[in-house]
Amino acid sequence: MKDWVIDDDNLSLERKSLLPGEGFFIPDSFEERKEEQEAQETLTGAEVAVVADPDADGLAATALIREAYGEGALIDAGPHDLGDALERVVAYSEPGATVFVCDLCPDTYEEIAAELEILVEEADEVFWYDHHQWDDAVADAVRAAGVELVVGESEEECTADVVARSLDYEFPDYLVELAVVTRDHDLWLREDPRSDDLADYSYWSEPEEYMDVIQEHGADFPEEVLEFLAEQRVEKEALVERAVERANMKEIGDWTVGVTYGRCSQNEVAEAMREQGADASVVVKPAGSASIRGTDEFQRCHEVARQVNGGGHPKAAGCKPSIYDDMLDYAHHWTTQGAVTKQVILEAFWSLKHEDDEGAKEEETEEEAEAEGESDE
Repeated sequence: MKDWVIDDDNLSLERKSLLPGEGFFIPDSFEERKEEQEAQETLTGAEVAVVADPDADGLAATALIREAYGEGALIDAGPHDLGDALERVVAYSEPGATVFVCDLCPDTYEEIAAELEILVEEADEVFWYDHHQWDDAVADAVRAAGVELVVGESEEECTADVVARSLDYEFPDYLVELAVVTRDHDLWLREDPRSDDLADYSYWSEPEEYMDVIQEHGADFPEEVLEFLAEQRVEKEALVERAVERANMKEIGDWTVGVTYGRCSQNEVAEAMREQGADASVVVKPAGSASIRGTDEFQRCHEVARQVNGGGHPKAAGCKPSIYDDMLDYAHHWTTQGAVTKQVILEAFWSLKHEDDEGAKEEETEEEAEAEGESDE
């Protein structure tokens, strides 16, 4: 396949909105070899290592660790390749290193058990800081393995908050403020305009580039970064506009769910659908994943996502349904604008509705039985 076929610069904005980025078409095996080499270069000689989600929250948490410890080799990872990241830390970091895992929550303990237990044996200490919705059994197993796990309240703290209060270190004011602004983005509070800058720059820049900026400037970016963001947002806003135009509203019981498709910034699209009356929003991406965003009227996004191979927070979650067996499935996904994925996620909303209805019936039955019992007496 010629490079130009997947080169974003050759695509019109409309086609770019409908197709995944060029990174999607690079085989995982190639990416894994590249990541292995980069991990070896990054971790060799490291006495402090951080495995973190490379979003604004995970990187802010890493910045705080680097401030407190004076170093911190970063290995970025997502929930589904966490085991590989832990294995690389074992393979390449210094024996007796101090290791942190930040802003990551495994679905099950079994998927990371072997790698984590070896890591605990090899490392001096292993700390895990997060704020997602943890299964109690998974959290208990991680602690039993010898990890110091601290999980903050997902509706009140981001991972950077958890790190800031957990480490015995007096952080400078600008990094304390960085955690606060990161929370504004990560919990989708949207009260500080700088949180959009953090979200966008962490997405558009390489992790180490982002780290360099926040470690020096915190949440107040220098002018050259703000100019870069302004340029990038021209296209971003156009992609958001297209996704909003494609949105449909579905009534599921008492909930109005906005559903759309496109390569776009999900938060802005979800906000636009909220303004149009959506209690919850689903943004299906060309790569096959989807973002689910809630409001004060719907705070069960994580419950929806868990049914379709995902998870997250009450007001913000993500998932990727297990429905893609080959490239024909992806081709169908692109040409139908995510029709199957939309249907699977909407069915998850309906499943919640049915659970609520069944629960209400059981309560009603119990109340009736109690009333009959009292009348018999």
